[in-house]
Amino acid sequence: MFKIMLVEDEVKISNLVKDYLEKWQYEVICVTDFSAVLKDFSQHAPHLVLLDINLPQFDGFYWCQKIRELSKVPIVFTSSRTGQMDVLMGINMGADDYIYKPYDLQILLAKVNALIRRTYAYHDMALDVLEHEGSVLNLKDFIIGSVEGQASLTKNEFLILKALLEKKGQILSRETLMRLLWEDESFVDDNTLTVNINRLRKKLDGIGLSEWIQTKKKQGYWIG
Repeated sequence: MFKIMLVEDEVKISNLVKDYLEKWQYEVICVTDFSAVLKDFSQHAPHLVLLDINLPQFDGFYWCQKIRELSKVPIVFTSSRTGQMDVLMGINMGADDYIYKPYDLQILLAKVNALIRRTYAYHDMALDVLEHEGSVLNLKDFIIGSVEGQASLTKNEFLILKALLEKKGQILSRETLMRLLWEDESFVDDNTLTVNINRLRKKLDGIGLSEWIQTKKKQGYWIG
């Protein structure tokens, strides 16, 4: 599970963001001692930092600079400051993105997903998620999430989707998928796979991912 450190002194906003990101299987650490941001960062080693600019003690620019002395972890500024100089200063300090308040939580999630993907998806590390086009399949809880919602999958639905995501751009034959699910497809009615595919497509359609699984006639299925 990816870990996000949230440095936000407005408690209402902090709680909203924490609750929302946790629904998408992120672990969220909320800083409460704004004189010890660097200490919390070193202790928790987050994968990404959401950093407000207007903070007690020292502002977000100060903490960004301090974090950059230790790490290249992705940093996203969140601020009601909309001046061009603030944005430029944030980027020059080493931030990866800048989001204006008030922000849409779905937009925040999309930016977090994109940064996590770019930073970690191709590194040699054990990931708990598979990501595609801003949506995330959680490998521990069998949950697929998009900006429009989330759906719980059965074991077979999960295995099908996981296989297709791991082989993005490649066509997987029906025989390959049946061997994956039942080891020996000779004992499985071919229609059983069709039923599982249709149920999976219906769940994906319910969260705005209706075009994900494509059928290649007489060859199999794929995700582009």
